Amino acid sequence: MDRQAPISNLPEWSVSEISDALKRTVEDNFTHIRVRGELSGVKQAASGHLYADLKDDKAVLNIICWKYTMPRLSVAPAEGLEVICTGKLTTYPGRSNYQMIIENMELAGEGALLKMLEMRKKQLAAEGLFAPERKKPLPYIPQRIGVVTSPTGSVIRDILHRLRERFPRHVMVWPAKVQGEGAADEITAGINGFNAMPEGQRPDLIIVARGGGSLEDLMPFNEENVVRATANSLIPIISAVGHETDTTLIDYASDLRAPTPTGAAEIAVPRRDELLASVMDNERRLLNAASRLLTTTKEKLNLLSRGLRDPLQILAQKQQSFDYVLQQFTSAFEKGLAARQSKLAQLTASIRLPKERVIQAQNQLNFTSANLQKAGQHLIKNQSVKVEGLSRMLESLSFERVLDRGYAAVFDAQDNIVSNPDILKDQDKIKLLFKDKKHVNAKVEK
Repeated sequence: MDRQAPISNLPEWSVSEISDALKRTVEDNFTHIRVRGELSGVKQAASGHLYADLKDDKAVLNIICWKYTMPRLSVAPAEGLEVICTGKLTTYPGRSNYQMIIENMELAGEGALLKMLEMRKKQLAAEGLFAPERKKPLPYIPQRIGVVTSPTGSVIRDILHRLRERFPRHVMVWPAKVQGEGAADEITAGINGFNAMPEGQRPDLIIVARGGGSLEDLMPFNEENVVRATANSLIPIISAVGHETDTTLIDYASDLRAPTPTGAAEIAVPRRDELLASVMDNERRLLNAASRLLTTTKEKLNLLSRGLRDPLQILAQKQQSFDYVLQQFTSAFEKGLAARQSKLAQLTASIRLPKERVIQAQNQLNFTSANLQKAGQHLIKNQSVKVEGLSRMLESLSFERVLDRGYAAVFDAQDNIVSNPDILKDQDKIKLLFKDKKHVNAKVEK
């Protein structure tokens, strides 16, 4: 006996129908939800869409972010981040699974935010953006200072006030949001904008500043584009973000970190009054050094002058030598002439020959006289050369030549030269003789 199959009143569904029904049910009940979990298996397809898993210790949820939604995400998806995703649930009939289409992504609490910042810090440090050798020295007194900050907050007023107190400088403000969406792009634009200005117009120093706030408020200064713009700046940058205890990634990339915006102004310029005091102190020290040098030089000059001989004594000695030479010359000439005359007389007395011998004797006399005259002229010429040499030496050693070299001769009231200052008394009248016989009357002060 054949058994008939039991008749059921359940409707039949095709696979596609049941898939569509499930899709509608899921999408109708989960149109806008927030799901918290850890990102895993993050990858971006060639199409630009992002695929990843959102998981906890018990389950896994596939998530998708379409490429046109990616730029609007407040957090860059990364492996291991704990995030909160906002979006809707749907199904994928082709694989019979459900998935979440996300519209926004945010970090799940401060711990996740700190974890992301630590990962970003390690990545940027590995690229060398925080290396000490990249740091640029700050100008000692910048002519122009650029400030990237909000133009309406108290930060710019504090910076301007402190600069006016310390050392007024020309300040160029680049307005930028310092909090919220778009702030990182505006800060980056400010840094790059100052660097793009023509040479001679751009600032010598940039201050990037904002006041204190929560970790979320300071997030624009942790964004990668801000950090890269800071590290690549041709102009030295001082970061002054938040309070002294706040630290952002821009602090590692900047050339110097200031604890506060006011502290950045203090670092940017020295105190003008302290500089003036330092210049005046250096001036006094220079004058004192110059005075000591002049005094020392005068003392040395006095010591050297004491070792010099009296010019008049030197002149007198040379005159004595000249007189001696002249006396020797005159005596020699007279002796030679007397000898020649004596011989002539002897010859004259011995003449006992006729007229021819007289003529011969006369010729001999003439010859001898000529030789005598030549000898006298030669002797006179030699002595004249010596006299001229001595005259030139006398002239070079003359006290007037000494006066030409900047010295002065001192005479008393009776026009006697004073060689020893000890013979002078207080208020004695003296005369100082200088170059070209110019003189000055003076009194002795002791």
